[in-house]
Amino acid sequence: MTRGIKHRQKAKSKTKKRSESSSSAPQVPVKVWQPGVDKLEEDEELQCDPSAYNSLHAFHIGWPCLSFDILRDTLGLVRTEFPHTVYFMAGTQAEKPSWNSIGIFKVSNISGKRRELVPKHETDDSGVDGEDSDSEDDSDDEEEGGATGPTLQLRKVTHEGCINRIRAMAQNPHICATWAESGHVQIWDMSSHLNALAETEMEGVQGVDVVQAPLQKFKHKNEGYAIDWSPLVPGRLISGDCNNNIYLWEPASAATWNIDTTAFTGHTGSVEDLQWSPTEPNVFASCSVDKTIAIWDTRGRSPAASFKAHNADVNVLSWNRLASCMLASGSDDGTISIRDLRLLKEGDSVVAHFEYHKHPITSIEWSPHEASSLAVSSSDNQLTIWDLSLEKDEEEEAEFKAKTQEHVKAPEDLPPQLLFIHQGQKDPKELHWHTQIPGMIVSTAADGFNVLMPSNIQSTLPSDGA
Repeated sequence: MTRGIKHRQKAKSKTKKRSESSSSAPQVPVKVWQPGVDKLEEDEELQCDPSAYNSLHAFHIGWPCLSFDILRDTLGLVRTEFPHTVYFMAGTQAEKPSWNSIGIFKVSNISGKRRELVPKHETDDSGVDGEDSDSEDDSDDEEEGGATGPTLQLRKVTHEGCINRIRAMAQNPHICATWAESGHVQIWDMSSHLNALAETEMEGVQGVDVVQAPLQKFKHKNEGYAIDWSPLVPGRLISGDCNNNIYLWEPASAATWNIDTTAFTGHTGSVEDLQWSPTEPNVFASCSVDKTIAIWDTRGRSPAASFKAHNADVNVLSWNRLASCMLASGSDDGTISIRDLRLLKEGDSVVAHFEYHKHPITSIEWSPHEASSLAVSSSDNQLTIWDLSLEKDEEEEAEFKAKTQEHVKAPEDLPPQLLFIHQGQKDPKELHWHTQIPGMIVSTAADGFNVLMPSNIQSTLPSDGA
């Protein structure tokens, strides 16, 4: 599996220049570019279509981050109105081990636009678009939340060595666990930093890097990447390493853990990812370089079930929280598989399999709001969103073309379940949906973070009364 970030460089602030459009300028034909199919000529460049997003922002915290987590907050369980505020934790991949840190940060004033999926075309009696409608469109396109852009507030805690993965506890988001390249798994209490961020609106880095001791520290025999907090038992943790071993952490108090040194064994290759069951407190799943997925019960030390999942390394897993029988996995060969765990005993549990990506899958996660939707990132510099409930419908496509007054010719070989393709980041590594802001996805890559809300995430075709 390709994990590390190549050519690590600290991001620098750049002033973006916006070109002013002119009505007298010649119109250049616009075409849809297919990643992995079309090639860019020397005089061509890709341009983002802003109408595809309700919100799209980019930021960085210095060194690139291989892993991050979105923190649960008290700002509202279901938030739909702009501007938004989001709290994060992330682990850096710095050039030198001593330069690394855990970033605790708040991004506020995340603005966005409310649009209809298909804009209305209003005309006057002469058949020419009226000036009044133009002004209305302009006002509709104004971003809610102001034009100043997002504000980043950052605090740092020093961390020896690069951070392979970081996860915050859902029940107590100020508690996080980090996997270090040194082989250490450490648990931290970041409550003081989160409280400070909540009480101030001062932009930028706040103070110097803080030296702080972890609550607990455990040394694996090798480094690793797999780690997950239980969604059902507060404080219960599992960690897996490149030596094929998985360890269980049981909370002894609010700040201490008992770690069972008898490992869960069964994989013959590195354990790449771990996921607790959303409904069974003693059950978890693991995936490995040995091409298999295993289902475990914490009351035993060998797999309750194990099966070959892909023809290459299985890099990532996601257990559907809304449909607990569904397990998604992504492989080093770029394939994505969806399994119905109820069919395991029958042999073939695969209910969907996609070969769209041609490079390793680096992250996969089910939507917390739509049971049939999931997001995927790949080393091909694409973030894709899928909806398994979609099927090809020629009548619906014809209706959509009529409403848009365009001739939309999508490539025939694209899966109908492929809902959205996001590009623009280099070497994307991890993504997460925001559990409290429907439709928001955040991703990290070698060149920083993106916050995106695709405009078609709610529905694929507007209703007649939209």
